[in-house]
Amino acid sequence: MTDRPKVHVGKVVTAARASAQVKDVFNALSQIVDATRECIHIHEVESSRRARIQAYEATEVARIRAAEAVLKDYFTQAFAERRNLYEEMFVRLDRALEEENGEVLHAVVRGIVDIAKSSPLADMGDLSQIRAALDDPDQVWEF
Repeated sequence: MTDRPKVHVGKVVTAARASAQVKDVFNALSQIVDATRECIHIHEVESSRRARIQAYEATEVARIRAAEAVLKDYFTQAFAERRNLYEEMFVRLDRALEEENGEVLHAVVRGIVDIAKSSPLADMGDLSQIRAALDDPDQVWEF
């Protein structure tokens, strides 16, 4: 009995093929790193945009509130003046009726009608221009 050498059956991996696999792994890792960098950059850019939008929103809301306060004050004053004026006119109307003074009665009634015809908003100007300005996204409001 002679000992015969054993034959091994298997696959021999060449050095070139192993380096190709390492290259593929490195490329995949590089793609992941690049994609992560791009994602972080986009996140930073969008965060900055959101911050600018939030600052713009806060500024515009403050401007609207300031305009609202001015408008409320205007209406309070304008209608307070009208209320006082009407009260005075009706006191004069009552006095003219008591005195049976037709000439004063006519003048007072005419005054009441004239005041009723006018509106505190008429003094503000053309409201259609205000509406157009409100609809214009590029309108700059200054107070």
